[in-house]
Amino acid sequence: NPGRLRLRAYLPAHPVRPARPLVVLLHGCGQSADDFAVDSGWTALADRLGVPLLLPEQQEANSRQRCFHWFHLAEARRDHGEVASIAAMVAAVSKHFQSDAGRVFVAGLSAGGAMAAALLAAYPEVFAAGAVFAGLPVGVATSMVQALTHMARGGSDGTPAKWVAWARRVAPPGYAGPWPRLSIWHGDADPVVVPRNGAHLAAQWRALHGLPEAPARRTADRLAWGDAVEQWTLPGLGHAWAIGKGSGQVSQFSAPAAVDAVAEIARFWGIG
Repeated sequence: NPGRLRLRAYLPAHPVRPARPLVVLLHGCGQSADDFAVDSGWTALADRLGVPLLLPEQQEANSRQRCFHWFHLAEARRDHGEVASIAAMVAAVSKHFQSDAGRVFVAGLSAGGAMAAALLAAYPEVFAAGAVFAGLPVGVATSMVQALTHMARGGSDGTPAKWVAWARRVAPPGYAGPWPRLSIWHGDADPVVVPRNGAHLAAQWRALHGLPEAPARRTADRLAWGDAVEQWTLPGLGHAWAIGKGSGQVSQFSAPAAVDAVAEIARFWGIG
């Protein structure tokens, strides 16, 4: 546990059967792992599907605001710090529940979303897919000042080669793929992590997958590049997880929306 994180888990109402998926959830700053899992609606999904949730939790001894350090290479690079702790937790919990090794997923919000993206890049062979809500591209910042700047402004557009190089900086040396699939989410009224960051994350993941800039499918809220990458932009939503009717509960970090993020992410992952 080099990142000194706390391991928590949520067990669904029904007994966990072998060969079920495993979902890893990374909370945002100022949240507890429990609050994120409940308020976003993931615990309800876990109960319905009989899927356990792994809930790594940042400790105040590491960060007063309980933020994951997604912007520090010492914490976000393969075999180092917090991502190494989470990967070790995944291995232990997967073994305990005899989870399906081909159906391990990770989702996160804000700092947890940015760390989820870093985790997917650092351990691409471990995860089938992920979901990043109000997050940022892998490697876009290497200090707190840079992190705050990119959160507020979105930074420069960069190039596909630049995005890929940043992701490969945390990845296994020489790794050539395949890369996990990714669902990207942002509210267009997010004042904390501006929506431009979501577009940049989509550009990074398209480049990793070798996909063209133009989406294969387009709707009012969603862009999709085959079944590898999708990008949701929800009108009027601030810095909060999108919950649908009867899903999750309203809190500081979760808000009603026309689209239920948990349901759509489960669909994208193929477990819903």
